[in-house]
Amino acid sequence: MAEAIEVLISSGQIPTYSHPGDAGADLHSAESLVIGPGERATVGTGVAIALPDGYAGFVVPRSGLAAKHGITIVNSPGTVDAGYRGEIRVTLLNTDATEPYAIAVGDRIAQLIVQAVTRVRFIPVERLPGSHRGAAGFGSTGYAAEAERATSSTASASTHEEITT
Repeated sequence: MAEAIEVLISSGQIPTYSHPGDAGADLHSAESLVIGPGERATVGTGVAIALPDGYAGFVVPRSGLAAKHGITIVNSPGTVDAGYRGEIRVTLLNTDATEPYAIAVGDRIAQLIVQAVTRVRFIPVERLPGSHRGAAGFGSTGYAAEAERATSSTASASTHEEITT
């Protein structure tokens, strides 16, 4: 069972977990608005929290809003530091090219995940130690489709050799 921590909250609709075992608690809109196609808006939740030291909140998109309506969060995850006491606001983006999206007071607009965080000490060095990955970054591991094509062409070449020899 996960450790329960107390989070002080003022005003707004209290974030709730929809199902046992959920990582994210739903954040609700405290205002009504319409986000036009391709537009973004910062939406208030009316919620302010006091996290204990060593914890942070991460505001992440709701998968249903993203899949069904193209609504996502611009700076996902949004970070709520333990020392922050202001309202949690969510910058939503409507990625749909043609349809506006209406938000009513009380609509679930995002999820809040609270996690323990480790504070690190950065140590300046002249050179980093080597690793298997090295400096390979975006896309360096390829795509499943590429791997499948490579496997298929190798298999086809082997079959062709067997047939012709």
